[in-house]
Parts: sequence; structure tokens; C-alpha cells
Amino acid sequence: MSGHPAAPTASDHRIVNGLSVDVEEWFQVGAFENVIDPADWDSLESRVERNIALILDLFEEAGAKATFFTLGWVAERHPAMIRRIVDAGHEIASHGYDHARVFTFDRAQFADDISKARKIIEDASGQKVIGYRAPSFSIDQRTPWAFEVLAEQGYAYSSSVAPVTHDHYGWPSAPRFAFRPVAGADLVEIPVATAMMRGKRLAAGGGGFFRVLPYAFSRWAIEQLNDEAGRPAPFYFHPWEVDPDQPRVAGAPLRSRVRHYTNLSRMAGKLRRLLQDFAWGRMDTLASLEAARATDFPG
Repeated sequence: MSGHPAAPTASDHRIVNGLSVDVEEWFQVGAFENVIDPADWDSLESRVERNIALILDLFEEAGAKATFFTLGWVAERHPAMIRRIVDAGHEIASHGYDHARVFTFDRAQFADDISKARKIIEDASGQKVIGYRAPSFSIDQRTPWAFEVLAEQGYAYSSSVAPVTHDHYGWPSAPRFAFRPVAGADLVEIPVATAMMRGKRLAAGGGGFFRVLPYAFSRWAIEQLNDEAGRPAPFYFHPWEVDPDQPRVAGAPLRSRVRHYTNLSRMAGKLRRLLQDFAWGRMDTLASLEAARATDFPG
């Protein structure tokens, strides 16, 4: 299994931010979990390979490296795609097996889920998996024990916390920046990026916020983190977000449909601009650099 490359450097000495992709199909998102039965997943059109191909081209064009937090379910069905990601110099990490949120498991079930996913992803990639991201940022005040399980299984880092208030996820009392969630363990948590405005934390780490809001907001937020806080911005998005032609799910709630489908046709262009405006690297590199100034927060 291959190790990860040396830390990326930017010729203009900008802070290198953490770039990541949560690899899942268009039908595996939380927004549709009550209207699409997982038993039907294999009968639905797979679009993840074409979307990943587009993303890899964008990253190559910009000279950017990234981490692909991948579902075991996807890696199981698309091993050649996983190898293409690794061969392009990107990191493969775990997103769990089938996008079940952490609070739906007990401790033993969670341990089984991440162990199963890791084996599948490592077999497909030939790369050791040392990073994890919980589906829908579902490690929160209900599930701090999940960090203990990750540490027990030898993960080096997690990026599973959104330290904000949100109707779908969030742990607003968690630190904004890197922290060690398990006393005596090396595991580092890298929360998704937030910005500050008038004393309030704003979600600014990508996904729907990046796609729906004006680009100027994301640029301002990342500049605030880099220039004022002196910290890298962990950023994420999904393959289906660059796919305006994906099937529409008519039975989903209106709010879910609005969130999911808004500005899909603009996403690739916004990403291209983001990749040009800032320096980007893999999450394993970011985690190793941030570990030295991680605070203790056992939840």
C-alpha cells in the first residue's frame, strides 16, 4: 500500500487548504433517505464514475490534490474508479459503508461499519485508509464515543464535525479548529470550515452552502480563515453536485429538492474559480500539520 506524498507547497506561499470530495451516488444523500429505499439502489442509474472523471479533470487542470472520502458501497462497485483516484495522487479515505449516520448505530455497529468500509476501500485502492468522515457530519454531542472507536481502529484523523447550528446536523459547542477528542490518543478531528460574523459561526466549508450562496461569500470566508485566523479551510463537496442532468426525485420534500438541485449547472464553474483563487491539498497532509496545535476536547 502506498504512503501519502509530501505536503503540497504553493509558489506564492499561501496557506494550503484542505480539499475533499464525499464520494456517494446521487440517490444516497440524506435528503432522499425517506423516499429512496436502499434496497433499490442497485437498480438505479449510477452516475458517480462520470462525475468523478469530471472532478479529476478539474483538479488536474488546477494542479490540486484532494482527499476522496468514499462510501464502501461505492468502492465495492467501482474499484477501477478508486484506482484512478489513487493513481492521480489523491488520498482515499472512508465515508462509512452506506451513508448511515453515526447516531443510528450503537458502538459495536459503528465499529463493524467502519471496519467493513475500510477493508473494501483498501482492497480497491491499494492505499492504507487513515482518515474518516461521518455521513452528514453525524459525530456530534450524541455520539462522542465514535471517536473512541476510530482511535481503537487506528485512524489518524477524522473530519466529521460541523461546529455550527443547523437543522440537519451540527455540534455548535465543538471547537472550530483541530482538536483531540480522545485523551491519550493521537486521533485528530478536523472540523469543517466556519467563518465568524458578529460573534456568530457561519457554515463555510462547502457543499450546499458553496453551491447555493454567491461565490463572494465563500471567498470571504476562506480569506478570513487564512488571513485573519491563520488557519487552513477544510472544504468539501459531492460528485452529484457537478451533475445537472441527474434524475429528479419528485417525492422528496420541497426543502430537500431545493437544497439538492439549486445551482447544479453552476457548480463546476464555481469550483474552477475556487481552485484558482486558493491553494489546495489533501486532508491527511492538513491533519498532520494541524496536529501540532490541536486542542484537547473530549466532548
